[in-house]
Amino acid sequence: MKVLVLGSGAREHALVRRLAIDPVVSAIVCAPGNPGIARLSRTAPTDLNNPEAMVATALSETADLTVVGPEVPLSLGVADRFAAAGLRICGPTAAAARLESSKAFAKAFMARHKIPTARFHTSTSFEDALRVVRSREFGEPIVLKADGLAAGKGVVIAEDVAAAEHALVAAMRDRRFGAAGDTVVIEECLSGPEVSFFVISDGVRSLPIGSAQDHKRIFDDDRGPNTGGMGAFAPSPLCDAALSAVVMRTIVDPVITGMAAEGHPFRGFLYVGLMLTAAGPKVIEFNVRLGDPETQVILPLIDQPLAPMLFAAAEGRLENAACRLAPGRAVGIVLASRGYPDSSESGQVIAGIEDAESIPGVAVYHAGTAMHHGQLVTAGGRVLTVVGRGADFGEAIARAYAGVQPIRFDGMQYRRDIGKKALVEESR
Repeated sequence: MKVLVLGSGAREHALVRRLAIDPVVSAIVCAPGNPGIARLSRTAPTDLNNPEAMVATALSETADLTVVGPEVPLSLGVADRFAAAGLRICGPTAAAARLESSKAFAKAFMARHKIPTARFHTSTSFEDALRVVRSREFGEPIVLKADGLAAGKGVVIAEDVAAAEHALVAAMRDRRFGAAGDTVVIEECLSGPEVSFFVISDGVRSLPIGSAQDHKRIFDDDRGPNTGGMGAFAPSPLCDAALSAVVMRTIVDPVITGMAAEGHPFRGFLYVGLMLTAAGPKVIEFNVRLGDPETQVILPLIDQPLAPMLFAAAEGRLENAACRLAPGRAVGIVLASRGYPDSSESGQVIAGIEDAESIPGVAVYHAGTAMHHGQLVTAGGRVLTVVGRGADFGEAIARAYAGVQPIRFDGMQYRRDIGKKALVEESR
C-alpha cells in the first residue's frame, strides 16, 4: 500500500514514522513534509489550502490511501474533492468537519443530540455578546470561543466581565482572529481535569485508539496564554475502561449516529476534548483530526498496524472490535521559539537532535523547521516535540527531558513540568 500523508508538522512526522513500520505499507509520500519527515519518506510539494492541488498530488503519486493531518484542508472540503475523484482518503467531509471548523455548529449539534457540554449562547454581533457577558448569565469565569478556526488560540477564559469585554473587543471589533471571530460562543466555565479522547470512525462504527492529557499554557504550572500545546502525556491515568465506556456511550456514539442521521457520515479521526466534571464527562471541544502534540505520544503506543485501520475507516468497513495498546507511557515536550505564542522567530540554527535521538526511548519530531544553506533552522512557533517512552511516567518524563538537554537553538523555550500531573494522578 502506498500512503500519502498531507501536512508538514510534528503530527505528520509522527504519522509517517508510525506508518513506516507497518508491514502493509510499501511507500510513503508526505506533502509538503518537513526536514525531519524527509529523513523517513519522500516529500512532495502541494498547497494545503487548495483541495484541487492535493487531489492532483494524490493522482500523480498514485496513492492508495491519503491521510489528512491538519484541520484546514478538511474544512476546505479536501475529502469531498477526493471522493468526487474516486480517491480513498481518511478524513471527514467539510460538512462533518464543522464539528471543529465551527464552534457554533458543534454546540448546536450537541444540543440537538443531547450530548453533555457546557451551557452556552452564540452571538453574531458585538452588542449581543456584550449583553450576555454583562448579564452574568453564565457566571464567572466566562469562556469565550471564536467560532472558526484560530490555530488553537481562539479560546479565552475571562476571569471577570471586564476581561470578557476586552476579549470580545479583540475578537469581534479588532478581528484578532479574522473572520473566525465574527461569531462568538459564550459558555459557562466547567471545572475538573481535562482529558483528550481519540477514536477512528468509518461513518457507522468507531474505535477508541487512546487517551492523553495536554498542556495548553505557555508557562509552568499552567500560567500564561494558551498555545497550540506545549506538551502531552499518554495514556491519561484518569481514563480507565469504565470512563472510556461512558464517553463512547454518551458522547462518541451519539456524535457518529447524529452525523449520519443528518446526512454527513463522519469518517476519520475524532478528538474529543473532555472536562471530567462532578456530573460526569462533558465536551469542551471537538477536533476532526489527531491532535498536536497528542499524536506524538499516542501513536507510539498503538501496538498493531495502523494503516489497515485507516484504510478500513476510509472505505466504511471498520470492523475491529478493539485497538491493541502497548504497555508503558509516553511524554512529549514541545520546544518553541522565542516570542511564541504571540510571535515567533525563524532562521535560528538548531543543533543536538542526533544526540537526543541516540538516547534509548527518545524520539524527536519536527514541526517548525526548515533547511537553509545546508543547516537546519527554526521556521515557526512550535519547533520540535521531544518524546520519551518508559515503563511508567517517571521513566518517560526522565527520558523526555534527557532528550531535551542536547538540543539547542537561540531563544528556545519549553515547560519544565510536562507530565508532572501524570505522576500525581498515577499515584492515586
